[in-house]
Amino acid sequence: MAGPVTSGRSIDLAALRRRVDAALAEFLTDRQDRATATGHPHVAAAVLREFLGAGGKRVRPLLCMVGWHAAGGHGSRAPAERVAAALEMFHAFALIHDDIMDRSSTRRGVATVHTAMTARFARHHPAPTAEHLGRCIAMLVGDLALSWSYELVHTAGLSADQLGRVLPTMHTMHTEVMHGQYLDLISTARQDCDAPDPFTVIHYKTAAYTFERPLHIGAALAGAGQNILDACTAWALPVGEAFQLRDDLLGVFGPEQSTGKSVLDDLREGKHTVLLCLALGRADRHGGDILRTLVGRPDLTEEEAARIREVLVATGARQAVEEMICDRSNAAREALDHAPLPARVREALHAIARAATDRTT
Repeated sequence: MAGPVTSGRSIDLAALRRRVDAALAEFLTDRQDRATATGHPHVAAAVLREFLGAGGKRVRPLLCMVGWHAAGGHGSRAPAERVAAALEMFHAFALIHDDIMDRSSTRRGVATVHTAMTARFARHHPAPTAEHLGRCIAMLVGDLALSWSYELVHTAGLSADQLGRVLPTMHTMHTEVMHGQYLDLISTARQDCDAPDPFTVIHYKTAAYTFERPLHIGAALAGAGQNILDACTAWALPVGEAFQLRDDLLGVFGPEQSTGKSVLDDLREGKHTVLLCLALGRADRHGGDILRTLVGRPDLTEEEAARIREVLVATGARQAVEEMICDRSNAAREALDHAPLPARVREALHAIARAATDRTT
């Protein structure tokens, strides 16, 4: 029987996370056992278990469950928790592929999947072959995570009516994040403000994908009306923007021991963030030359990155982004104050917003 996830009138977010993690572990154990029984390779399940076990905020699963509570979800929580787990499985797919595209070597303080696979093949193959095999295997593991995310939903014990409400929103979410990734990739190739609006990228890759749609999916499971969905959106979009703006700052200025990711990665990739766009628009000729010459260099050194950071600070871009985070956090709090949501749901969303925007990881 499902354990309690509320304490008095409060939603126990830590308990929700544990139950989602348990659902993921149970599913992956079953897939490893099936692979062993059928003589199939079980490396994918093992790699995904290790990847998911390395950390992660579980923002999407938590919001899915909070959305379920927001719409008055009742009865067994197990189906909703399995859908919430499916969102984290989908996110594993997205991150594994994202790391390949960004050529990132670390994620959550450990080697990315393609880097770890490359190291495994390097024992027996020359570097170019090992790197190619590592990327290919990581792509396959990511593809399997995508497939398994849908399997988690379809084996969650949902009614036909629930599936009819949830699947369209999931399909929309998946399409939106792919649009966002596309825009992010083509933005990286441009070092000017004529590139796609970074806020459009944020909307699709983070605000909708990470905050709005998971809330909508959980609420849809419980049969939410449009007023609940609208209230979720009014909170989610500003929080999602604030979350990504904080992520952009941490990607350049954050402590690596906390973020688990190199602070050189975004600069080497030339990520066209709001932070960079502001600096490009405000920099003098010397500062602009530094940004255009150094940002996007795959061999960028720490000393060169320090020069970029000096420009980001001197132009006021860093401070401007901090102010944007504050403005959006305030907008989200105001939206909650007027939301037709239970008090414990508002409390949980306030806690998630604080964790999302006042963070060092």
